[in-house]
Amino acid sequence: MKLGIVGLPNVGKSTLFNAITHAGAESANYPFCTIEPNVGVVAVPDERLNKLSEISKSKKVVPTAIEFYDIAGLVRGASKGEGLGNKFLSHIREVEAIVHVVRCFENVDVVHVDGNIDPIRDIETINMELMLSDLELLERRLEKTQKAAKGDKSLATEVELIQKALKTIEEGKSIRTLELNEEEDSLVKSFNLLSSKPIIYVSNVSEDDLVNGGTNQYVEKVREFAATENAEVVVVSAAIEEEISQLDPEERVEFLNDLGLEQSGLDKLIQASYTLLGLISFITTGEIETRAWTIKRGTLAPQAAGKIHSDIERGFIRAEVIAYNDLMAVGGSMATAKEKGLLRIEGKDYEMKDGDVVHFRFNV
Repeated sequence: MKLGIVGLPNVGKSTLFNAITHAGAESANYPFCTIEPNVGVVAVPDERLNKLSEISKSKKVVPTAIEFYDIAGLVRGASKGEGLGNKFLSHIREVEAIVHVVRCFENVDVVHVDGNIDPIRDIETINMELMLSDLELLERRLEKTQKAAKGDKSLATEVELIQKALKTIEEGKSIRTLELNEEEDSLVKSFNLLSSKPIIYVSNVSEDDLVNGGTNQYVEKVREFAATENAEVVVVSAAIEEEISQLDPEERVEFLNDLGLEQSGLDKLIQASYTLLGLISFITTGEIETRAWTIKRGTLAPQAAGKIHSDIERGFIRAEVIAYNDLMAVGGSMATAKEKGLLRIEGKDYEMKDGDVVHFRFNV
C-alpha cells in the first residue's frame, strides 16, 4: 500500500514523515526543500501478532507495512510547472491514496507560503492543481476516444463518462465526488486521475490543541469541507509525533498517557488508511514466524492464500480458520478451539475477515 503525503510547503509534511518512518527527510523551513519523494516503510502496529507469537513460540514476528511517499510541497500553478509542479504531480500519480496535510496551527516562526493560515484556501489550492492536471489529461483522452468511437460504438460509454468527468471538474469538484456505478468506477480508475484518488485530510495542530480535545476553528473548517467529499479527517500534531518517534515502545505508552491520549497520530492514520482503501489483515502463526498479511476486504480464501505464494492459491484445498478473538477466548489453545467448534473448515467461497488466524491446506 502506497500513500503520498502532500500539501503546501511548511504545513508539517516532512515532520510527520520523519516521525512515522524514522527516515530523516529534511524538514527545513523553506519551500521546495524536498525535491525527490522520500519513501519510507512503516510497520503497521498490531498487538495481536505479539500475543500469537507468544502462544506459537515463533522465532520472529512480521507485521504488514505501509509505504509513505513524502512528496514536496505543491503551490499554485503546479499543473503548469510552477515550483517544479509537474514533477511533483507525477509522483502523486504513482500512489494509491493521498494523505493531504493541512496546516491548522498558528506559529509566527514558521512562514506560510500564502502569508496567513487558511486551511480551506490551502486545500482548494492543492485540489485545483490536481483537477487542472486531470482536465488536461481528460481533454486529450476525449479527443482521442471520440475519433475512435466513430468506428467502434462500444466506446460511446467511455465518451459519456469522460464528458461527465470534465463537467465535474469545470464545476470545481474533484473526480472522487462523482457517483459511479461499478463499471464506471473501474473505467475511471484506469484513467489514473489525480483528483479521483482516495484522500485523507490530516489536520496538523499544535500540541496544546491536540491535548485539549484535538480541535480548533481550523480543524472544524477542514471537517466541514471533507464532509462534502465524504472524506475522513485525522487530527495529529506532527511535532508530538516526532517526539514519540524518538522513544522506545514502553516510553511511548507512558508519554501518550501523560498527554491523556489513547493512541498516536500514526495509529489513527493507519486505521483511517485501511478503512479508506478497504483493507483488512489476516494472520498466519507457527514456530517459524507469526505474520500479518494485508488483503482487500471481500477477498476469498484462495486469493488470500495467493498473497503468501501463488502455488498455495493454485493448489488450494481448504482454509482452517479461527477468529483471533475466539482463539484468545480459549486461552490461545487450538485444541480447545477445535473441541468447542471454533476452528472452522472453509472452502474456496469463504470471504476472509479481519483478524482471521488461518492455516491453508493445498496440493503441491
